[in-house]
Amino acid sequence: MTSKIKKMTCTALVVSMMALPFQSANAGMIGAEQATAQAAQLDRGAVLSALSRAETVAQLQQYGVDAQAARERVAAMTDQEVHALAHDMQTAPAGALSTWGWVAVIAIAAAIWYFAFRR
Repeated sequence: MTSKIKKMTCTALVVSMMALPFQSANAGMIGAEQATAQAAQLDRGAVLSALSRAETVAQLQQYGVDAQAARERVAAMTDQEVHALAHDMQTAPAGALSTWGWVAVIAIAAAIWYFAFRR
């Protein structure tokens, strides 16, 4: 009985492997121009997606900037400018203090503690 189940299982596996389509992968070299164009498109997409968020649109309107005008300005930017902007967006602290801001806070707290508890 178990050999019959093994035989049916093997037959089902062989049939399913033959029925499934084989996919081949193609690997090839791409030029530097194509790679930089793809990176520029990714950076431009990241900046435009940030401009389409509701919070960003509200902040732009608060400053008197139309969101559509901002998108048009991004579309007119060069790839290097968009890359720099996308890099700044990725590395900027999100609503937090920078490193020097934390150093200043710690220095002020240390000065207050020193002068408050000094005898």
